[in-house]
Amino acid sequence: MSLTDKAIDRIRDLIQSGELPPGAKLPPEQQLAAELGLSRNLMREAVKALVVARVLEIRRGDGTYVTSLEPELLLSSIGSAVELLRGDTLLELTEVRRLFEPVATGLAATRISAGELAEVERHLDAMRAAREDIERLTEHDAAFHRAVVAATGNATLATLLEGISSRTVRARVWRGLVDDNAAARTVAEHEAIFQALVAGDAGLAQAAALLHVSTTEQWLREHLEPNSAVLDLP
Repeated sequence: MSLTDKAIDRIRDLIQSGELPPGAKLPPEQQLAAELGLSRNLMREAVKALVVARVLEIRRGDGTYVTSLEPELLLSSIGSAVELLRGDTLLELTEVRRLFEPVATGLAATRISAGELAEVERHLDAMRAAREDIERLTEHDAAFHRAVVAATGNATLATLLEGISSRTVRARVWRGLVDDNAAARTVAEHEAIFQALVAGDAGLAQAAALLHVSTTEQWLREHLEPNSAVLDLP
């Protein structure tokens, strides 16, 4: 472990212990460096790294503060990291989605409000109307799932799924371009999910979501060669 990593850990320890709770202002650089037994250069490097990680924020002319530490903030970089993945990692992402999204959909069925259900239906209606417009179809496909997961009330789960979905969305675009029947099948799968949500049936919602995600994964495995350029959609 580098000296900078050790300095980062010391600041994180202060945050985890509650000495520096969310929203707290850090002591002046010289004071904090002395308290932690670090040089000022190491302290600056540690603070810079934690700012990039969105654990800290620098307010010009005011000082350095601990952020809200909300999942949406701390986990937002997952999507950017996912964008750098290449090759057959796309298939690994669909496996991760298959593990998380059906469970999330089942949970949403037990918690979704009337307003949230209306939002899900709005995107389903848009998908029905966009059968011939693959880009618009996939846009509302992603928004449909985002609305469903948001209905769980679990911000951590929602942020994780949002982070891994960007490349799978593009896989669905590709699928729509080469498979003439994909649009109709996709809409039908989403209708099944919606009806399960309307019924408040967690088991049925989970099963419908699992079928939908598994269909996409199966298609990718059958049509995409490992490490092919298709897996690195722009």
